[in-house]
Parts: sequence; C-alpha cells; structure tokens
Amino acid sequence: MADVITFHDDVASEEPAVSVDCFAGQTNATAVRIEPGEDARVLLPDLGRLSLVEVNFPAFGDGRGYSAARILREAGYKGELRAVGDVLADHIPLMRRCGFDSFAPRAPVDPAVLEATLARYPEVYQKVAESERPIWSLRHG
Repeated sequence: MADVITFHDDVASEEPAVSVDCFAGQTNATAVRIEPGEDARVLLPDLGRLSLVEVNFPAFGDGRGYSAARILREAGYKGELRAVGDVLADHIPLMRRCGFDSFAPRAPVDPAVLEATLARYPEVYQKVAESERPIWSLRHG
C-alpha cells in the first residue's frame, strides 16, 4: 500500500483498524474498518471513542463508501476518515467533499497529478460535508 495522503493537521493514525463485527465486541478499539455493504450507522452510538474510520474501496467503481463517509460526517464524526484501497487521484476531490480527510491508495498517486486534480474545480455547487461554501452562496450571499 502507498503512503497515506492527509488533508488534516493531525498526524495520520497508525492504529490498526478492526472490523465492524470485532469493534462491536470490544471496548478498547478506537479504529474500525468498514467494508462495502456494511452499514456505517451501526457505529453512530460509538463515534465519540473512534479516532479513525477506514472505508475500503476494493474497486474504483464501488461507490458505497461515499455514502458511509457522508453518514458519519453528518452524524458529527470529527475523527480521521480514511479511504483505503482502489483510490484514484481523480476520485480524491469528490471523496473529500463527502468527508474523507485521508487516503491510503493501493497504488502510489503522483503528487503532480493530484495537485492538478485538486485545482481543476476551485468552486463547488452543492453544500457538502467539508467547509467550502457553494458558489451560489458566494454569488448571492
């Protein structure tokens, strides 16, 4: 796995993440990994003890992890939210808009490509999990 790419001020968590099933039976785990098809809402009662949630993307076309990220951020999760697996440079801006703030791609991401991808659309149209104001709000107050 390539290096972790972060968009937050804290150091990326190195704690190993446990599965959702294992997390439910432990009281000392602070990192969990959500696999495709698992319901992120089962974590909502325990958001306060989580420092890291990894969301697995086994294939670039599997978008279920976007929903998991949005559910967790809208429920108030403030910890590190990491996309892992088949994470491509052109998906990272969209993933950030859903609430992901760190990425552990299976293959290395070229920093120049990532920078160009992030700069491609400086304004957004929809309100999202991150703090950017939509362009319509900027235009019309």
